Amino acid sequence: MEEDQVLGVWYAAYGSNMHLSRLRCYLAGGTPEGGALRLPGCRNPADPRRSVPILLPGQLYFATESLVWTGGRAFLDPDAPGETASRAYLLTTAQFSDIAAQEMYRAPGADLDLTEAISIGRATLGPGRYETLVCAGNHDGYPILTFTAPWHSADVPGNPPSAAYLRHLSAGIVESHGWTIEQIAVYLARCPGARIGWTAASIVELLSS
Repeated sequence: MEEDQVLGVWYAAYGSNMHLSRLRCYLAGGTPEGGALRLPGCRNPADPRRSVPILLPGQLYFATESLVWTGGRAFLDPDAPGETASRAYLLTTAQFSDIAAQEMYRAPGADLDLTEAISIGRATLGPGRYETLVCAGNHDGYPILTFTAPWHSADVPGNPPSAAYLRHLSAGIVESHGWTIEQIAVYLARCPGARIGWTAASIVELLSS
């Protein structure tokens, strides 16, 4: 099968999935370090063919309560000003669909129809967290897709992320963008939700320990 028939989309991760070891739990199944929920994995458990650092338009914020981390989840508000550090993974459409299903607490196994998201930039698959698909353009001929909540950051109460969650997210930023601990701390401490429970200094202390 030709490569362009196998590969489908760039999955733009902006939370803990920026850390490749964390993403592998969605691909191959398993429980991430510091997490509390075992994931079933994808139909195709292979690693991404490539990854690239990107900046998504919009604001990173933390809200709701994660069943995996017992703290706030990372969300993207694509309509807010600013840029969000992200890591785009080149995946098959089936892999992206299965990762999205697991994030939505649905059983993986069915391909998503990405036509609306790619053609108009957004598609809402449901009312809950991570049930809104966002297309942030193209790279090397493949669409850049991510998922987030249908609401805006100002519409929900913030909830600071757990230490384990921040460790994975920060490790992903280091792997993809090469930022220093100090740069990561300033970036995260400014995010709505995170700043309720974290400061740049406390994040530096966490990541340095």
